[in-house]
Amino acid sequence: MKIYKYKGKCNLSGTQIRIERERAHLSQEQLAARLQLMEINLSQKAISRIETGERVVADYELFSIAKVLNVSVYTLLGDDNGTP
Repeated sequence: MKIYKYKGKCNLSGTQIRIERERAHLSQEQLAARLQLMEINLSQKAISRIETGERVVADYELFSIAKVLNVSVYTLLGDDNGTP
């Protein structure tokens, strides 16, 4: 499968994930541990690669990350209005 990049990144949400993770006072390791409790198998390294835009984020991963960070998926995609 070909992975297309947008502005040099594999995802739109990485920067917002980092911002919201830091706002929640969580380390990458802590976020990974909480996701693993939800049966989402992401390591600290995977979180790092997502935040830098080096890794694609699956829809179910994005949904779970939003849930752990207590924000909407739209927020992680950079749309604070919550509109698709």
